[in-house]
Amino acid sequence: MTAAGYEYFDVEADVGVRAWGRDRAEAFAEAALAVLALGVAPAGVEERETRDVRAQAATVEDLLVAWINECVYVHEIEGFAVHRVSVHRVDDAVVHGVLHGESLEPSRHQLGTVVKGVTHHRVSVTETESGCEVSIIVDV
Repeated sequence: MTAAGYEYFDVEADVGVRAWGRDRAEAFAEAALAVLALGVAPAGVEERETRDVRAQAATVEDLLVAWINECVYVHEIEGFAVHRVSVHRVDDAVVHGVLHGESLEPSRHQLGTVVKGVTHHRVSVTETESGCEVSIIVDV
């Protein structure tokens, strides 16, 4: 795995996200960006502000779900549009990252699908010799 990224896959009535990176932090960051990009196109968002996001869970799969749902919460409740996501710490129980973006302005930002959250259905976190790959289902 040489670069971080994400892609969507078809799931009946929902959206699947597969994200990858050189390590777990990159994969978690890409997964969050992919989910948030469903709601607002990142290309049209400027990096004017940041929001710290933290999550805890008992398993790494639950941690991924909790992390992304916390990011969705910031987007929905605070009205924060995201251009980029960075993860500074992630282990088996805690993740801490930063959302880079600005206040949501519907007249200026390209709005997409309303994201309800990420489910525990078919969630996976796979560590390999070349990096980390994660997969989640997004409830839209």
